Formats: sequence, structure tokens, C-alpha cells
Amino acid sequence: MTIKKIIGQVHLWLGLVSGLVVFILGVTGCIYCFEQELQNWWKADKLYVSAQKKPPLPLDNLHAIAQDQLGKEKPITRIVTPVDKQGSYQFVAFKYNAKGWNYFQQWEYNYTVYLNPYNGAVLDVENTKYTLFPIVLRLHYDLLLGKVGKQIVGWSTVMFIVLLISGLVLWWPKNKAALKQRIRFDWKKTTQWKRKNYDLHNVPGFYSLLLALCVSLTGLWFAFDWFKATVIWTANGGHIPAKEVPVNSDTLLTAQTSRILQKISDKAHQTVPAGKVFMFNLPEKENSKGTIRANIYHNADNYIKRSFLTFDQKSGELIKNKAYDTQTGAEKFTAMIYDIHVGKVLGLTGMILAFMASFIAASLPVTGFYIWWGRRKKEKKQSKTIKHSKEVSQKVMSKIS
Repeated sequence: MTIKKIIGQVHLWLGLVSGLVVFILGVTGCIYCFEQELQNWWKADKLYVSAQKKPPLPLDNLHAIAQDQLGKEKPITRIVTPVDKQGSYQFVAFKYNAKGWNYFQQWEYNYTVYLNPYNGAVLDVENTKYTLFPIVLRLHYDLLLGKVGKQIVGWSTVMFIVLLISGLVLWWPKNKAALKQRIRFDWKKTTQWKRKNYDLHNVPGFYSLLLALCVSLTGLWFAFDWFKATVIWTANGGHIPAKEVPVNSDTLLTAQTSRILQKISDKAHQTVPAGKVFMFNLPEKENSKGTIRANIYHNADNYIKRSFLTFDQKSGELIKNKAYDTQTGAEKFTAMIYDIHVGKVLGLTGMILAFMASFIAASLPVTGFYIWWGRRKKEKKQSKTIKHSKEVSQKVMSKIS
């Protein structure tokens, strides 16, 4: 068996094993490329309000309104406040169980309360756990199957990378005449479906190769801790970065003001004036050492630039400032990986390219399967023909003898 035939067998069996998962990842990837844009349109009635000249209500007052909507048994754990005066505030309460074996057991609950920041009007109380995009995201991340699904997705992605490379070897033309057939659709009225399907597998697969590799490799970042550690080590110049020293709230303090959240919000805006979206992560009530962490995004439509602040939950004092400009090149690069994965790093053009790469990736297992199925039927037919010919030949020989 030649090397190319061996590669062909590897390509075939890896494709059959990973095909269904790759198809799911491709379809969900297509949807999630435009997640934010679709949500802005779909949820416009609760994401946007009429801009006012007056300032928003104190954040603590809005927090109290949102908490009343959910009840004390579902404490708010996250607050999202955009700088855009037309943006609503989001108060999120969720409880995650890492031991759950599927999506519905992992997320015990996940609610979002949308408020008009100017008058405290409740725009919606959303059971986010059962909305489309969180389910699509987890389907893409782990097939809704928790840790087992995450491994399936990760190793299927590895197989897909091998398929892309082996596919290029199989695609490689022997001469210029063959090259023309591999880089364009030369369909005629007489062109049979099998030939069209073959071209649909080869031509788009070739043109999307680099994009598909980029999407797949960045996808491994979310699948494997060892891959993440390797990327960080490489981006850090071959050195393991020093572990960050954790900071805690002062457990000896008592709450010094009834407007602690507003104090923290004001301080965050003063510290990072370039911020466009402020996300405040609240500690569990029973965790007296827990801090209030602020993730501040410098762009409203991507996560490329981020600053991180940490506040004491009792005093509201800033105890750690990890500004974007002080972060290492490795930290800045790894913060971009999600946006590279979905194409946002290049804006709308990148998102369209990522969408096309995901769409083609979803199509490859389908067209590849039909190629294999067609050849399988052809081989069976040829086998039957040969068997029949032998039987006829034996009968003739027996008559002659």
C-alpha cells in the first residue's frame, strides 16, 4: 500500500469517526459568529432604552429592584452596565454545578433581569438557561454533555485538523491540467451529481483550509488545559508566567456605606475611562473574603481589550488594578483568542470569513460521506459483477469439459 493510500485510509476513518461532531460544531459555529448582532436585533426591546439626560439611578437601588424580581434564594452574581446611554442594565443570577454530567444539570439556574437604568422599570426577567444562544454555545463547547462532551469535542477537533492536512495531501494535483479541476467548479449540463459532490468537497475545502485551521486551533484553547498552557508558555517567550497573588477582602471590616456598588462603579469608571462595558462579578454572600471583580471591556462589540479591577466588598476600595496597558504581550494575545475564533478580531470581514469557514467545515463531513458511500456502492457492484463473471465462466468450462 502506497503512502497516499495510507493517508487516504486515515482520512476516511477519521472523517467517519468525527464527522457528526464536526457537522454540529460547524453549524453552531455559524450561528455563534453573529451572536451579538443577532441578540441586539432579537432582544432590542430589553437591551435598549431611550437615552436620558439625567444620570442612571444608583446601582445599589437597581440591584435591589432586580433582586426582588428573583427572590433571596437566587442571589445576583453579575451586573453588566454599558456606557452607552441607550443600553439597559443586566442583573444575572446563576448557580453552576461543575459535577453535573449535562448542560441542564450543570446550570441549576440562570436568570437575567433587564432594567431601565433611569427609572428602574423591569424590561424582562429572562430564564436565560433555556434561551437559544446559551444552548448553542454549550452545544458547540461540549455537546451539552459536560466533561465527557468537552473531550469528544476536543479530540474531534484534533481529528479535523488531521483531516485538513491529510485532505491537502490527497487534493494535491499531479499536473496543471489536474490543478484546474481542483481549484474551480467546471460543471456542465452533463456533469453527474457524483462529480459535483466531489468538487463540493475538494474546491471549498481547499480555499477554506487556512481559515478552518485557524478556527480549529483556537478552538483547542477552550477544549484542553494542556493546549492552553502550551499557548501561554509559547506566547510568554518560553517561560511559565508567575502565578498572580490572590487578593481578599478585609474580613474585619463591616459595610461602610449603603451604596457600595455605586461607589465601586464610580471608581471603576474613573480608573478606566476608556471602558465601554463594565461587568461586576459579585462574591457569594457567605464568602467574607470574596472580592468584587470588575471586567472592563474597552470595546462594546468584542473582548480584545480588557482591564481588570478588584474591590473590597465591604469598603469598596480598589485593591488591585490590572490595566490593559500593564498586561504582558502574552496576556493580551490570549485575551484575543475568542475574537480570533469567531473572526471579530477583523471586524465584520473576519466574522463573515469565520462564518464561511464554519459553514464549509459543516459541509465537508456530508460531502465526504457521500463520496465514501458512492465508492462503497461502486465497489459492491464491481464485486458482484466479478463474482457473476466467475460463475458464468465456471459453468461454461464445466459444459466444455
